[in-house]
Amino acid sequence: MANDSIVVLTGSRKGEVHPLDREISFGRSPDNTIQMDDMQVSRRHAVVIPAKEGALLRDLGSGNGTFVNGQRVLEHLLQDGEVFMMGRQQFQFREGSETTRSPKDTPSKIIQSDREESFESSDARNIYQTFFSAPKGSASEHDLREMQQRLAAVYAANQAIASEHHLSRVFDRVMDQVFMLVPAHNGVILLASGKDGALEAAYSRSGMPGADLHISNTIVRQAYEKGVAVITCNAMDDSRFKAGASIIAENIASAMCAPLTHQDERLGVIYVDNHGVFDAFTNSDLELLVALAGASATAIRNAQYVRQLEQSYQDTLVVLANAIELRDHYTVGHTWRVTNFAEAIAQELGWDEEKLREVHMGGVLHDVGKIAVDNAILGKPSALTDEEFEQMKVHPERGADLLRDVKFLQPLIPYCLYHHERWDGAGYPFGLKGEQIPVEGRLIAVADAFDAMTSTRPYRKGMSKEDALERIRKGIGVQFDGAIVEALVSAVGNGRIDEILQDYFKNEAHSIACPFCSTFIRLPEEQGVGSEVVCKVCHRKIVIRENDGLFYGELVPAASGRA
Repeated sequence: MANDSIVVLTGSRKGEVHPLDREISFGRSPDNTIQMDDMQVSRRHAVVIPAKEGALLRDLGSGNGTFVNGQRVLEHLLQDGEVFMMGRQQFQFREGSETTRSPKDTPSKIIQSDREESFESSDARNIYQTFFSAPKGSASEHDLREMQQRLAAVYAANQAIASEHHLSRVFDRVMDQVFMLVPAHNGVILLASGKDGALEAAYSRSGMPGADLHISNTIVRQAYEKGVAVITCNAMDDSRFKAGASIIAENIASAMCAPLTHQDERLGVIYVDNHGVFDAFTNSDLELLVALAGASATAIRNAQYVRQLEQSYQDTLVVLANAIELRDHYTVGHTWRVTNFAEAIAQELGWDEEKLREVHMGGVLHDVGKIAVDNAILGKPSALTDEEFEQMKVHPERGADLLRDVKFLQPLIPYCLYHHERWDGAGYPFGLKGEQIPVEGRLIAVADAFDAMTSTRPYRKGMSKEDALERIRKGIGVQFDGAIVEALVSAVGNGRIDEILQDYFKNEAHSIACPFCSTFIRLPEEQGVGSEVVCKVCHRKIVIRENDGLFYGELVPAASGRA
């Protein structure tokens, strides 16, 4: 098939995808399609040839052999998703449209088995002592080279892991290094959570995406509770394993697990396995995993501290935003809807994760300067006089003044200061024109206008999203940046913003208004009185209540209920 491909699952070229539109050769020689720096691989080791029935894997008389499902093969017709191995390097054949899948893809479900299994374990505190000790007797050039490579790999891995501070990226980095250094098909990071210390999967990766991932609770519990490093090799031929145990049932030929320990505190474990390849892991691999686990535990704990600080920071922003909402009753929920609209537009514009976090915070605080505006003006139900409007126009600068003295808040100033500037220069406070206006201000201007048009106020009904878009489009080149308007149009078209609109679910038979931000929430049919739902706009938890046959929502206290 024209879209068939070979994916590199391990090693320095992990993640590469090679279209199988011609013969692909493997080996140490540079004239191979996929060159490997592995002394267990021959100079010209094997080829994969396109075939109607799949792909033909052919060994070229290599010294150490080519393996599929733990069996050495001379020729083998590969089927979709099948993994094959040369030396310590693993590859996967993928058919057709599945070539877009990545080795980083997560499995569809993680299943933990409670069935008992046997394994070998060693104290993780000393398992890697041999890792740093010189080989006994006379070491071969190959031994010395392998030791040098392992030390360099662990150093580079530790540097890479330590460079991240956000938890999700720490997980990603850790698993990058694990997959690069050991021949794993699947990897899971499990962390202790709650007062009972139960282990929950915090991150997973599979070289065989889409399949359920089965892991052994016995192995995981031993590694976590006793602080031991666990390895099982050639499990299917090992008489110690009970018939029908999960390692055998799920075709797990090899598995390893190492505890994540930071300053004598057990955070969780790293678990990896290999399906169908006997003796896939060696003691050297276990040493590598334990070495990586040490650096990983420190990075994870540091990232958890950073997350706690960020949560406190977010909570402080929420308090400020709530202060604005409480003073401006006519625009209740406006802050949260503008924030969500701005995030949806920024996603359409392709802004990265870091910038999206900034957009969220900037949206929350874009109107913080209204704290400096008189209550009589904020709460006036009729049109403002010229004098009152002049007072209202100070709120962008007052907001910027509030943020300027706090270093962490300074990147948010453009969202606050420039969201009332206009493309034609007729806005305030500075009358900036076109691209003189920072893009953050142009973004909030569009999101702000869209919510103002679509939201219902006590003195008028909100427009439909279609009418609001038509009016905003007419403002391109006059009030708004055309690129940002078109990103909003795209976000509306692909359904990103429907649930954010204040009244989108208002006429649904089973819906309630969020008591915090006034946005209507559709209730799933299985949710009854006493159930909890989360508002998609302000992210507050709400308990469903009933009175005289009418449903309504009651806020869960913020201390325990923030989603």
